[in-house]
Formats: sequence, C-alpha cells, structure tokens
Amino acid sequence: MALATEARPRIHYGWIVAGVTFLVLLVSSGVRGAPGVLIVPLQYEFGWTRAGISLPISISLLVYGIVGPFSAAFIDRFGMKSVVLAALAMLLVGFVPTVFIGDTWQLIPLWGVLVGLGTGIAAMILAAMVSTRWFYRRRGLVMGLLTGSAAAGNLIFLPTLASVAVNIGWRWSVAICCVAVALAIPPVVLFLRDKPSDMGLKPFGAPDDFAEPSIPRANPFAATFAALGDAMGSRDFWLLGGSFFVCGLSTLGLIGTHFIPACVDHGIPEATAAGVLAFMGIFNFIGTTASGWFTDRFDSRHLLFWYYALRGVSLLFLPYAFDMSLWGLSLFGVFYGLDWIATVPPTVRLSVQTFGPLRSNIMYGWIMVCHQIGAATAAYGAGLIHNIYGDYWSAFVIAGAMCFVAAFLVLRIGRMSRRSRRPELATAAG
Repeated sequence: MALATEARPRIHYGWIVAGVTFLVLLVSSGVRGAPGVLIVPLQYEFGWTRAGISLPISISLLVYGIVGPFSAAFIDRFGMKSVVLAALAMLLVGFVPTVFIGDTWQLIPLWGVLVGLGTGIAAMILAAMVSTRWFYRRRGLVMGLLTGSAAAGNLIFLPTLASVAVNIGWRWSVAICCVAVALAIPPVVLFLRDKPSDMGLKPFGAPDDFAEPSIPRANPFAATFAALGDAMGSRDFWLLGGSFFVCGLSTLGLIGTHFIPACVDHGIPEATAAGVLAFMGIFNFIGTTASGWFTDRFDSRHLLFWYYALRGVSLLFLPYAFDMSLWGLSLFGVFYGLDWIATVPPTVRLSVQTFGPLRSNIMYGWIMVCHQIGAATAAYGAGLIHNIYGDYWSAFVIAGAMCFVAAFLVLRIGRMSRRSRRPELATAAG
C-alpha cells in the first residue's frame, strides 16, 4: 500500500489537460480580438468604412458559433488532439495571407471563414468538454478558469497588438498572431489527451465506483442535427439560447469589436483604448473564476439574473463614461470586466443539468450558436449604426436594455411542469 501511494501521481492529469486547454483558448481568444484592433488602421490605410470592415468580423463571429456544436461531435468522433490541431492550422492559414490584402472582400474567406472556424473549434465548447470529461468535482471552478482564458488573452494580446499596429504597422500585429498560434501547437501534440481512461484514470474527484460514460462514435453531422431536433422542442433550450444571444450581442459583438473604435471617436488613442480593454481582462479573469466558484455553490439562474442585470447597468453607463475621460472608462472597465463572460460557467451547468452530461456538450454548442448570432448581429449592426448616426450611443443603449430582458428570461429556466421536465435534471453530476 505504501508503494502504491508513492506511485500515485501527485497532480491529477486532468489539471495538465486543463492547463494545455487554457493555453489554446488564451491564444485563440487573443487572435480573435485582433480584428477589432485592426479596424482603425485598415480604415486609415485603405479608406474602407467601418461597416465594410465589420462585415468579415460579423461573419467570423457567426461561423464561430455555427461550428461549435459540430466541433463537439467531431471531438467525440476523432478525438480532442486532432480537432484542436486542425483548428490551430485554420488560424494560421486565415491570418498569414492577411498581410497581402487589398480589398475588404478578401477578408471574408480569411477572417470570416477560416479564423471563424478555427476560433469556433478552439473555444468554450472545448472548455466545456474538458471540464465535464476530466472533472467530477470542481467542474464549475475549472470552467471558470478556462473561461477566464479569454480575459487573459485580451490582457496579453490587445495592448501589444495595438501598440505594434500604431508604432510599427498593422501587418506586424498579424505576424505576432501567427507566431502565437504556432507556439501553441507543441503542447497540444505532447500533452493533450481525450479522456481520463486514456491515462488509466478516473475524472478528478470521481468516486471509486464511477463508470466513465461511453463516448459515441456516431457520424458528427447526424449527431449534431439530431441534438438540434431535440433542442427545438425544449423550452429551456430556447431560454438558454435567447439569453446567450444577448450575452454575445453585449460582449464579443459590441464591446469586443467596437470599444476601441468608439474610444478613438472620443479622442482616446487606440493604444490607450486597447489598454483599457486589457485592464477589463484583469477583472474579467477574476470575475469569471469567481463565477465558477459560485456556480458550484449557488443556483445558476439567480447568478445569471444578476450578471445580466448588472451588465445592462454598465452598458447604459458607458456613453456617459466617455465624457469622464479615463476615470469614467476605468470605472466602466472594473464593473463590466467582472461581468464580461461570467455567464459561461452557470450556463454550462444549466446545460448539463437540463440535458445530461453526455448530450450537454453538443446542446451547449447549439446554445453557443445563439450566442454568436447575437455577436454577429452587434458586430455588423453597431458598425451600421455608426455609419448612419456617426456614433455608437444607440448601440450601447439597445444592448443594455436587452440585458435586462435576458435577466428575467433566465429565471424561467427549469420552471416548467414536472411532467415536462427531463429526467436527467435530477441525476446530472455537479
């Protein structure tokens, strides 16, 4: 027994998988934010409109969402390592030719399709699968940490990319993105594993009698569309999807894409605006990690109510924050940053509780489609609003109002008759 205890690994391999996943998501989120940094430099160099530059970004966000449920099915079929390596390859192919562009339509296949596909595969679906497969306990905390990788990506990449774009040239910012993606490949090859049984382990915190669910090896397209068919008849799916539509609209689509251009409109230098966005990333990481901890302990519906309501308040405050210069933007950055993607851990938990641990990944992928439809709507819609009115005031107010609607939607999740509830709700592990 003493020898067996000494031979037992000190660190569960799930934490290594989570660390590699954190790195992949950090790089993916960092390069996903690069187009928002490049809007103004491209506008100055080529004379393109913001709506014209926003269109490929909008398409990218839409593709990012659509690929989510398919990525879950492809991971089930071909394994996590192969699919993640394919995603990183797509990012490289999407960014390298960007330095040679001469017209906005060329950004559609590069940013819109390839970068959208790559970042969509290496995104929160991957985080959800790692947390549910490798962790029986601490799922909420792990999901919070992995979700916080997006904040860390913004914190590391955005100020660097903006400073390089302003002082050296935007093409060098693209080069930095390519190098970062390439550096993420070796850890994936060496350390990423599909499931605990591959290492002769059980998920972290699993009891001795735990039986690892059998991962289906079905046709990825058939499995994905079959899940969608089931989702269409679920009231909770539409409540989760509708609230996540607002989440995407009010984060990636609006703030992630247009915050820096909005700052430039108010006389704030682009590098300074990127610094404020990165400053949000510090509080974003804190807020998302705390949200994961809260999700393990409190009702996820109540958490989501407060997250959406407080986000609505911060977005309604933002137009006035610009008039307060950096003091007002810093206040907004703290308040909004704590809330930015704190919605993900409780949404993932509700997905697991509603659809069961085996089906929740693909179902969450379809919920992410709604998220990215919202993001794409705001990315292009806010650019269009700017073209028409010359500012983003209406876009911020509309997004803030919709957050209040989402806050009340989430309270209805699971509030249906007993006869309509899915049996997995009572048996899903936390």
